[in-house]
Amino acid sequence: MALSYPTQPGDIDHLIADDHAAVDRQFQHLEAGRGNRRVLVDQISFQLALHAFAEETVLYPIWPEIGMTDEHDDAEHEHQQIKELLVTLGRTEPGEDEFEEALQNLIGVVRHHVDDEEQDELPEFREKAGAGRMARLGREFLAAKRMAPTRPHPHAPDEGIAERVAGMLAKPLDHVRDLLSGKQKEMATDASGLLTPQAQAVVDAHSALGPLPFEILEPDQARRQPGPDDAVRKVMADRGIDGPEEVGSVEDIVVPDAAGGQMRMRVYRPLEAGSEPLPVIMWIHGGGWVLFDIDTYDASCRGLANKTGAMVVSPEYRRAPEAVFPAAHDDVLAAYRWVVQHAPQIGGDPLRIGIGGESVGGTMTAATVLQLVRAAEPLPAAAVCVYPLTTGQQFGESMEDAADARPANRALISWMAMHAFEGVPGGAEDPRVDLLGWSRDQLASMPPTLVVTAERDPLRSQGQQFADDLAAAGVETTHRHYDGVMHEFFGAAAVLDEAEQAQQEAAAHFTRAFGAVPTTVGAAPVGGSSR
Repeated sequence: MALSYPTQPGDIDHLIADDHAAVDRQFQHLEAGRGNRRVLVDQISFQLALHAFAEETVLYPIWPEIGMTDEHDDAEHEHQQIKELLVTLGRTEPGEDEFEEALQNLIGVVRHHVDDEEQDELPEFREKAGAGRMARLGREFLAAKRMAPTRPHPHAPDEGIAERVAGMLAKPLDHVRDLLSGKQKEMATDASGLLTPQAQAVVDAHSALGPLPFEILEPDQARRQPGPDDAVRKVMADRGIDGPEEVGSVEDIVVPDAAGGQMRMRVYRPLEAGSEPLPVIMWIHGGGWVLFDIDTYDASCRGLANKTGAMVVSPEYRRAPEAVFPAAHDDVLAAYRWVVQHAPQIGGDPLRIGIGGESVGGTMTAATVLQLVRAAEPLPAAAVCVYPLTTGQQFGESMEDAADARPANRALISWMAMHAFEGVPGGAEDPRVDLLGWSRDQLASMPPTLVVTAERDPLRSQGQQFADDLAAAGVETTHRHYDGVMHEFFGAAAVLDEAEQAQQEAAAHFTRAFGAVPTTVGAAPVGGSSR
């Protein structure tokens, strides 16, 4: 089930479809008998409570006004059924007849409701209400989620007459923490049973910190939530592991950004640094152009510095929505050019520079190479793209089978794009974002490239496709895929074997390139693909 027409990431129908995909994937885990049955049902109950309240206060009141009275009545009736079933599931336990019967009924009702909405009601609504209203209603939909009750109340008002819901809408954001009889510590974990024990411990640790869903918050609120680095530190503390990893030195310097201002750039030197100029790796942090900063990805930089013997530099580019696309890309390019010009001043070798990053940091890795080619400037010796976003489209099977993943899920990807490209029509189709739209010549401009993907990641399929495209264009390409781990796993080497392996792989990729002849402008490396 999916929408049959194009939408923008912040449109209300797009957001509704994201919710549908996540819940249906959780239903699939339950039907397959995998994962934590109690936690899965509690998470579904939480998500449906937010979703139903937001639809009832933002979407459904409009339907009778535009001639969709029958659709309104049907949807309201199905929501009432869903709420009553959720109450039953909340007071019973897995394995009990009443629980299992209610669960099967819930799956049937929700899937019927979703099919009606996605195939008939939402297309009709968009046509009658106008595409121009969808983004504004999308913001109202997310705002309603932030104010929603988080337990199912079958006898509560069903929809948004202002006087009836004003009291609820006035409640503070912290009301969302009042989850399902105190089970908030489970709401942000991955209950699918598809992660390795070590990876499960990391997402459990993040959930135990009690984050609210990033994808319903305003950016400034989301930035105050615990991040993936906090989860790793919690696991380390629980296990008595010292950290952070010791390196030779860490220094913050200030370099020009692309807007006439300045940005911070952190410089890591390895433990075993000699007196000779060091190779340099620019490592670009992730966060969907909106979240996180160089502190979040500190562990990745420390690990790469020691494993390669290279200097690692990490720029803190401007973020959206304060600075929308292409501000971050422009800053990364400016930082790379600064490093090329000033490497000797910081002890680096300008002839041995590599570039890499995680998530949209991987996106900007490739985008920076493309911009350097266009400007006929020297290219980096190697590139590493760790679970990169390579298209603005909801591409491939991972958008379905990892729609519910944590810490990055399908709804969060849409939320990031909504803020990153606000007021920039067509921004997601720009070649600096749409790497899957590159021509063969553009692909062939990439230096030897390592692409890392993770199983429980909505971006898995597009990362795999980018690696395939590079190899088909003749680029020396290595694709390393890791089962049983999640988006943001790369920096967790202190507690996760796959992260240590991935960092070793990235380090070997860089050091091989640093020992070779530097890549010349626009030249396509010779070689095949290692899978």
